[in-house]
This record gives sequence, structure tokens and C-alpha cells, in this order.
Amino acid sequence: MKYFGTDGFRGKANEALTADHAFQIGKFLGWYFTDGAHKNARCVIGKDTRRSSYMFEYALAAGLSWGGTDVYLLHVTTTPSVSYVTKSGDFDFGIMITASHNPYYDNGIKIIDKDGFKMEDSVLEKVEEYLDGKVEITAARNDRIGRITDFIQGRNQYISYLTSTTIHSFRGYRVGLDCANGAASSIAKTVFEMLGARTYMIHNEPNGLNINVECGSTHIESLQRFVVEQGLDVGFAFDGDADRCFAVDEKGNVLDGDLIMYICAVQMKEEGALIDNTVVSTVASNMGVEKALEKEGIRMERTPVGDKYVSARMQEGGYSIGGEESGHIIFNKYSTTGDGILTAIRVMEIIVEKKTMPSFLTAGVKLFPKVQINKRVKDAAAVLEREEVKQAVQDAETELADTGRVLIRKSGTEPVIRLIVEADEKEKCRRLAEKIATQMEEG
Repeated sequence: MKYFGTDGFRGKANEALTADHAFQIGKFLGWYFTDGAHKNARCVIGKDTRRSSYMFEYALAAGLSWGGTDVYLLHVTTTPSVSYVTKSGDFDFGIMITASHNPYYDNGIKIIDKDGFKMEDSVLEKVEEYLDGKVEITAARNDRIGRITDFIQGRNQYISYLTSTTIHSFRGYRVGLDCANGAASSIAKTVFEMLGARTYMIHNEPNGLNINVECGSTHIESLQRFVVEQGLDVGFAFDGDADRCFAVDEKGNVLDGDLIMYICAVQMKEEGALIDNTVVSTVASNMGVEKALEKEGIRMERTPVGDKYVSARMQEGGYSIGGEESGHIIFNKYSTTGDGILTAIRVMEIIVEKKTMPSFLTAGVKLFPKVQINKRVKDAAAVLEREEVKQAVQDAETELADTGRVLIRKSGTEPVIRLIVEADEKEKCRRLAEKIATQMEEG
């Protein structure tokens, strides 16, 4: 699609994504979901802590009410909370304003359907047609003009739901929380303290410009140091909109999305809750985790990179857990989308249940060494079609055989080629990755 990528309409605020875009998107959605209905449609909006999120919030709200939709503002909240409130509150659709783990100057508009999933492409295509001037719509009139209402109680309902998903108290545990100066800052501490944990907070003072800056799940180093220095039992780091979670064990070791899926899947299998003994992950997940799961009698089914592909496969197969190495973890029993705070609760529940420290939960996993290179290019598709790039990838795959693999793909959110090489030796990873990267140089 022209505007909407794998994770919504994203771009630099007031350049690639403008307030007028937001207003026009709001106008179309407000009209589309109300047109022909006997009552106004209902939409819930949430936003992260970026300075531009306020601008987009008000532009969207104005457009939606212009089209005849009633708007309910959650204000600063997480992406998964918008999904939850949209579904549980019987809204027609929801919108989250966020660029997730990207810098503060980027932003995005993510549209959610009434069941809490990402909006189907057919609707997004209609939005794009309107943005390109191919569709005419009419303004709401008189009592059909939409209302705009503060709906802070929706966020409180989500907090209550999170605390209801575990039967255990976390009393006695010292838990570090890195909120990435983002959406989790308004929720995570409350949730964990309600569950009894003693919380130690970092990066929970957003100012509109510091979201994801050297913090959160994409910069886990500060939480690693914090956990060790404070002698904490465990730490959890979220990204800007809190749909991702990384954990840090008591020794300061990182538990990424792959390791969290391993921990949770093994526990779910023991409890008889792992449907078909299957975990849905992506082609980017570490081969070492796949082999460790196999030893536990658990199969890993892979999809293309992107949580929407994981979610779709989980729905198709009825599977109970899936996710990505990046920390998007979906628990079908509890949520329609990746939820960082919910993921942290699930890990804590296992720690409490087993009366153990988190480092013991991953003792059965030997990760394959991995090298990742993110190559910024002008035309990713053209670079990937070059014969010298294809040959370099083929040569690497031949050398690796069954001792590793190569993954090369276009980013869905920025002009970048992501190259991952896994192998049984770190030096081999580096050598092969650099050889392929050299062939991707543009003239």
C-alpha cells in the first residue's frame, strides 16, 4: 500500500505524516463507519508520549466527529490497551497514535478493528483512495456530528483487567521496570504494585522528546546495569507504545522475545495449555530456541517477520502463543495483540509458580551466535534484486548448510535492509554477514 505499512501509517511528523493526513483519515473513517447507520459510530483513541501525538490526537478527533463518529479519548496509554478497550467496550474501531520504538520525531497512526486486531487491508485501501482524492464523502450534519469525550476510565478498566490475569501475588519480589519514557509510564508501576511487587523505576519521566532515547527494550543495557546494581530479582523493559517486552534476569542477562516465548511455552505445555504443542514465531527467531523447544516436544512454526503475520497464523491454527524476537508476544487467551506489560506478568507468574530465579528458566537454551546488519539504502527492493547480492547470500547458505542460516529482508517501517546471519561460530557469522553487506553498497 502507498501510505499504510506493516504497522500503520508512519513517518516523520509534519513531513511524511502531517496533521492534515490525520484530519483526512479521521474524516474518512468517521464517515465510513457511520454512513448509512442509524446511530453514530464509536471510536476510541490512545497515544504515546511523543510531542506530536497531541497534534495528531486532536486532528483525528476533529476529523472523526466531522464524519459522524463519537470519539473517546484515552490520552496517553499503550497500544494493547487500545485493542482491549476497543473490543471489550463494543467500539466500532480504535486508533493508536505511535511510532513504537522509533525516535520521538517519527509518529504513526495505527487503526484497530472492533475485535481488537489490526484493521483489515481492504479498509486501509479505501482510506488511501480517499487520501488520493478518488473518493467523495459528506460531512455529518446537526445531531449526527460526533461528540468528543474524555475516557480515562477505559485505561483504568485495562489496568484492572491486567491485574486479574494472574492468581499469584508478587509480594516479596523486587522488580525493575524500564518504561522507555513512553506509554508504559502511565500504567506499568500501578499494575505491578497492585500485584504486590516492590517496583524500581527507570525512564518513566516522559517529556515528549525522550521516548526510546537510550532506554527501553531497544536499549536494554541501562536496565541490565540497574538490575545488577540494585540487586533486583528481575527487570522488564518496554518500548514506546508498550507492545514489546524484554526481560533481564537477576544476573543481568537479557531475555529477549525468543527466550520469553521459550519460558512461557514450556510452562504452558506442563499445564496442558499449549495448543498442539506449537509456538508461532517468525523467520527471525533464533535456531537455538527452536532446537531447545524441540527437546521439550514443542514445535516452532515460522511466519514472515511482522506481528500481524504471527497473529494471523495464530488465529488460523487456534494456537495459544506466538511472537517475535523483538519482544512482541501474543497470548491468545488474554489478548489480541502483543502486550509488553501482560508479557511481564506472565513471566513473573512463572517465576512465582516455580519459586525460582529467572536465570534458571532458560538453562535449557543454547542460542546460536548471530550478527545483524541494518543497511540503510535508497531502494531496498532494487538492492535485493541485484545478482551479486543474491549470489553472496547463496554462497553463505551453501557454506552454512544445517549449521546456520541467512535472513535478508526489507524493513516494513523504514528504508533499511535487515540482514541476519546465524551460525555455530560468531566469527563465521561476522565474516559472512560483512561479505553480503559489502555487495549491498550503492554507487
